[in-house]
Amino acid sequence: MLYQDKKGGENEWRKKHTSAITRDIWMYDKNSGKHQQLTSYAGEDRNPVFDPKNPDYYYFLSERSGSFNVFKAPIDQEQEARALTRFTDFPVRFLSSSADGLLSFSYDGELYTLREGEEPKRVEVSIRHQATKNADSFINVSGGVSEMAVSPDGKEIAFIARGEVFVTAVDGSMTKRLTQTPEQERFVTFSEDGKAVLYASEREGKWRIYKTEKVRASEEPFFYASTLLKESVVVEEEQDVYQPLPSPDGKWLAYVSGRRSLRVRPMAGGEAKELLGPEFLLHMRDGDQYFTWSPDSKWLLAEYNTTLANGEIVLVDISGARQPINITESGYSDGRPKWVNGGEQMLWFTNRDGLKGFATSGGSQRDVYTLFFTQEAFEKFNRTKEEEDLLKAIEEAQKKDKKDEKKDEKKEEDKKGVKELKIDFDDLRERKARLTIHSSSLGDAVLNKEGTMLFYLARFEKGLNLWSTDLKTKETKMVQKLDAGSGSLVWDKDMKNLYLLSGGSISKLSADASKKESIRIAGEMSVDADAERAYLFEHVVNRTKGAFYTPDMHGVDWDALAQSYEKYLPHIGNSYEFAEMLSEMIGELNVSHAGARYSRSIPNADATAALGILIDYAHTGDGVKITEVLPRGPLDRAGLNIQAGHVIERIDGELLAADADWAKFLNRKAGKFVLIDVLDPASGKRSQHTVKPISLGQENALLYRRWVKKNQEEVERLSEGKLGYVHIPGMSDGPYRTIYEEMMGKYHDKEGVIVDTRFNGGGDLVADLAMFFTGEKFITYATEDRVVGYEPTFRWTKPTLALFNEANYSDGHCFACGYTDLKIGKTVGMPTPGTCSFAGWEGLSDGTRWGIVPISAKNKAGEWMENNETAPMFQVKNMPGQIDRGVDQQLEKAVEELLKDVQ
Repeated sequence: MLYQDKKGGENEWRKKHTSAITRDIWMYDKNSGKHQQLTSYAGEDRNPVFDPKNPDYYYFLSERSGSFNVFKAPIDQEQEARALTRFTDFPVRFLSSSADGLLSFSYDGELYTLREGEEPKRVEVSIRHQATKNADSFINVSGGVSEMAVSPDGKEIAFIARGEVFVTAVDGSMTKRLTQTPEQERFVTFSEDGKAVLYASEREGKWRIYKTEKVRASEEPFFYASTLLKESVVVEEEQDVYQPLPSPDGKWLAYVSGRRSLRVRPMAGGEAKELLGPEFLLHMRDGDQYFTWSPDSKWLLAEYNTTLANGEIVLVDISGARQPINITESGYSDGRPKWVNGGEQMLWFTNRDGLKGFATSGGSQRDVYTLFFTQEAFEKFNRTKEEEDLLKAIEEAQKKDKKDEKKDEKKEEDKKGVKELKIDFDDLRERKARLTIHSSSLGDAVLNKEGTMLFYLARFEKGLNLWSTDLKTKETKMVQKLDAGSGSLVWDKDMKNLYLLSGGSISKLSADASKKESIRIAGEMSVDADAERAYLFEHVVNRTKGAFYTPDMHGVDWDALAQSYEKYLPHIGNSYEFAEMLSEMIGELNVSHAGARYSRSIPNADATAALGILIDYAHTGDGVKITEVLPRGPLDRAGLNIQAGHVIERIDGELLAADADWAKFLNRKAGKFVLIDVLDPASGKRSQHTVKPISLGQENALLYRRWVKKNQEEVERLSEGKLGYVHIPGMSDGPYRTIYEEMMGKYHDKEGVIVDTRFNGGGDLVADLAMFFTGEKFITYATEDRVVGYEPTFRWTKPTLALFNEANYSDGHCFACGYTDLKIGKTVGMPTPGTCSFAGWEGLSDGTRWGIVPISAKNKAGEWMENNETAPMFQVKNMPGQIDRGVDQQLEKAVEELLKDVQ
């Protein structure tokens, strides 16, 4: 039997990839039970088929000629492999052979046949059918809202649904669709006077900023009831521009240019100026910048990252008189600033005080903090309730004497409009306070009009709920139970109503948030699937070019490549095919964390449950013969006494016939009680038991624990109790806590520990592990009788050895490289592919999810780690025929080498 191996989870459509993870071809001899590796080329070899006329030869697909082509080779002589096709522009896929040696494959969207010694022949395929589905369809937009903006008069809400702009009435359900394009619109907002709706749209290959106005504004004052609309371009540059945000006075428009630049320009037109450039702003996905205007339109607050791990808030003077000022300087994660209290203070979120994961990569709780731009506002905030009540009483008494004077002052104030903000820069960063009394997973937060009550979305157990805190008394309570997955809050201009966007729906809350009513949306939209797909293709092409981590695109002519793949669009029939085509195109970049996928939820889909057993496939009779009952599985229960060798004969009374697929009897049975009939062949006794099957995912978790336990036992045996063993499956807080628990607890008295990271799928833990494994004792605590402790108390100070292999990915590769470069200890296994990069995944409107690498990493030598694999000191391959018999050659070598370090 010929087969191709699969060493890890890299995108199968990736091309020109050379590393240890690429596929090789093997042959299995059933009679001898031996596996023989037939190919060792550093790139891809796959899809083998025997030559039916001469079984000493085989055909396969390989990239050894530059692109996937059909090759033929003798079984034992890979060096004799020769190309039968010489295609260059696209890969050959899906090779098969007929009984008489006629080969068939696909190339460039066509089917071909090939007889050895001849040229490939294209197969003429003509399919006549009636369309099974109209490309145009209608969908309801209610419940699909992704963004919202409240009009200045508080009577309308603009929102985005399925990439289109709508406006709905706050009272009633009238809804108007403003845009009707296959391209997506995003970042919707109203102009300061409410006469226009602004948004960005990606049309003709470029993001531009647009506005829509009412043609008959005097007769039709509301967008939701308008008939004639006019759209025009507001901002267009050579680069993409989006995220429009008008200033409160209507004179300026702030926006993002080129994904990494924050600019402002006069709303009436004129030259734009850059306020923050790429030295401040990072980009991972469209719309990931954040900024907000001060009420007097003189300042902007914006997020920026000094590093990936450190978010800060910057105060920006739009006149340019002052350089941007980092006003948080905390070193923690600070973000989402909001101007409140007439601009005299801001709110923001920070994880400074919240509980944090044990590992840096773990989640962290956040709090709402406030900073005061004026000393007067800070002093007012710090007054006690008694002091505040006294001042109010004094003011009330003074009002009687100065009634006429106050009237004159009020008139003068109305003439001036919004008060200009005078920022007290002295000790600005010191004038801050924590507003929440408990850290939590925060969604959003706002202050009421008086600045006395904080409303915030917080999650403590399940979903987000709406809470309030009286800032004087600190009384805190839940005001609305929502159990929401996410949410955002925004006041109307007069701060009379608070609006909540959560789960695709909009709700209106009273000023004290005690009452909540849903905004009714009566709208539908037509979707031209073909036109939408053409736009989505264009979007992927443009964003890839604009966001890829290195401008040389890995040497690929991206524009020409995109043009060559665009021809497939008319032949794409669904999102599954679309995702596959995108993966083929993106695969040309030869980069990790890239490709596309599509999946959808199927109501009442098949879902096979599991009993937590290993079975004897050599059993030929009725029933399922058990070879092992997994610990902690459904059959590992007190009193059941089900053991290896027993046979499950029936499930819910149905006989498990030898010629039947017994999985069907467990379909959709996870978590439900089922009756099993069990036979003990040794005694001939039969018994019935009620058990509760588990999901396949839960069974996989049991199998993982079994594998780790067996490895621990093997290391204990081979090292005669001197060494410990831990496995790190992923780079997150949970695995870190597990290895800390075991190394500082169970293995604290071992002389060394094998750290197994094989099959590690990534995350963000490399720095924590590097710190943990490099502890060095510098203080010992003791009595005359014994040593009772040492410093550092939280780091491992004894030898370690790292295991890694071809399946390490992302941060799994970062660890392999870091452990090697820092010379922490010996390494054993197989080379780990160069995948230490960040994923920039994005969801498309049709449900497709795709991504490329916007940020990669460099090693200590300054070399890109993408496509730069890390080799172990001792390269050992776990061979088929050994590993399937329980012989872990890599683990055996690891024990051998670490014992040398501890003896």
